[in-house]
Amino acid sequence: MSQKSRKQITAPAPAAASDAELAPITAMTSSRLMVLANLLKRGAILRYKRLAGLSSVEFGLVASLGRHPPMSVARLAEAVGMDKGQISRALAELVARKLVAKADNPKDNRETLVCLTKAGLTAHDVIVAGAQERNRRLLEHLSKADLALLLVQIDRLTATAAEMLAAEKDLS
Repeated sequence: MSQKSRKQITAPAPAAASDAELAPITAMTSSRLMVLANLLKRGAILRYKRLAGLSSVEFGLVASLGRHPPMSVARLAEAVGMDKGQISRALAELVARKLVAKADNPKDNRETLVCLTKAGLTAHDVIVAGAQERNRRLLEHLSKADLALLLVQIDRLTATAAEMLAAEKDLS
């Protein structure tokens, strides 16, 4: 095992400090969740780059294409939350690496369809296996009851956050 892989990367544990010791914004639940999400994202980016040679945008596209039938570039952009222009360079790279195939839509030749190739499906499977391992490691210290409660609470927070986003859009 290399020295680099043995090195433990640790984040400061916000729970160790009392909320009174933290800056008000840092003590907020939303800030703590963003720190967690960013740590998970950074770890995923490093893993998928190492295992499949994919950038963060590329692994998002490969994951979204998954084992789905060919989809339009517009639908893929919507699925990953980016516009067509943002994903065009990544798609071109994936096509050049023969992970993604592009073709005109036979029903509408103005539309381009994309799908994973056999090599792309292999990369997808690597991503899924990596995600399952990361998820297992993340949750291994939680009991089944704790995990069930956490998932219910995440769903509640997600629903509330979606309502808050809709309200902000209405105010804009």
